[in-house]
Amino acid sequence: GFHALIASGTTPKMLANENQACLIGYGGMLMESFVAIMALVSACIIDPGVYFAMNSPMAVLAPAGTVDVVASAAQVVSGWGFTITPETLTHIANEVGEQSIISRAGGAPTLAVGMAYILHGALGGLMDVSFWYHFAILFEALFILTAVDAGTRAARFMLQDLLGVISPNLKRTDSLPANLLATALCVLAWGYFLHQGVVDPLGGINTLWPLFGIANQMLAGMALMLCAVVLFKMKRQRYAWVALVPTAWLLICTLTAGWQKAFSPDNKVGFLAIANKFQAMIDSGKIPAQYTESQLSQLVFNNRLDAGLTIFFMVVVVVLALYSLKTALAALKVDKPTAKETPYEP
Repeated sequence: GFHALIASGTTPKMLANENQACLIGYGGMLMESFVAIMALVSACIIDPGVYFAMNSPMAVLAPAGTVDVVASAAQVVSGWGFTITPETLTHIANEVGEQSIISRAGGAPTLAVGMAYILHGALGGLMDVSFWYHFAILFEALFILTAVDAGTRAARFMLQDLLGVISPNLKRTDSLPANLLATALCVLAWGYFLHQGVVDPLGGINTLWPLFGIANQMLAGMALMLCAVVLFKMKRQRYAWVALVPTAWLLICTLTAGWQKAFSPDNKVGFLAIANKFQAMIDSGKIPAQYTESQLSQLVFNNRLDAGLTIFFMVVVVVLALYSLKTALAALKVDKPTAKETPYEP
């Protein structure tokens, strides 16, 4: 979904001819799949005890007030059946040049550690492990930052269109103040969620990943709806099924998943149910040892926010689907193509 809407704006900059679109676009997808395979291989070569020590929430590995975090993490993970010693965790941290590898969730550090040991071993010990670890971190940072940059640019353009309803000057992309305002608002928006993920007591991956998965596939469905509408407006509706079939599948899956994540009574699934579970702990005063009251309050807020965003995403998708249907039906009533590009506006 992200690629359909964001890369469609950046890919043309890499093309000298339309014939190159397949090589650049499909080739980019293949390269990203290669990165995913690298991540899986890197995770597989890491000792399971180290993997869980790196990717488990700090609140689980070492509750607030723990004196020796490394020893506590080793004891907890070993209790799960994956034996690991504090010395091993400390040794790996020293080798990669970090003060600690405990609860370094999110995937990037795990990939970096795995890549570091693979490259160190494959090249016969050329350069120490810490060099390859930081090389991998830099590799990931460039990969992530370029995606964030492209996403922020697209969000800024859309936000400026929206702000243009309030003030036409805010819509002008040649206006430096308007550009700075829209960019700042977009960065603050994703920066807030990034910060919330970092400070989340359970690790941001637990709350942000389901939201990301649903939203990303909803974007794919939205992109396919737009493709179908364009086909109708070009009077090529006989090909519209190519876009409509996957659209139907994506909408069924994402709207069902969104409903379940927002409203499921299961407190291991539904955002609101999870929030209610933690709120009940606060109200009863029965706070687990690994949490503080402020941490539980934060978890309540984060899950309610996720529920609100999920509902908002679902509403946007349904509204877009209705407008797409309306536009397609209107295009069918006209005998000639109605697709056209809007004139350039600075």
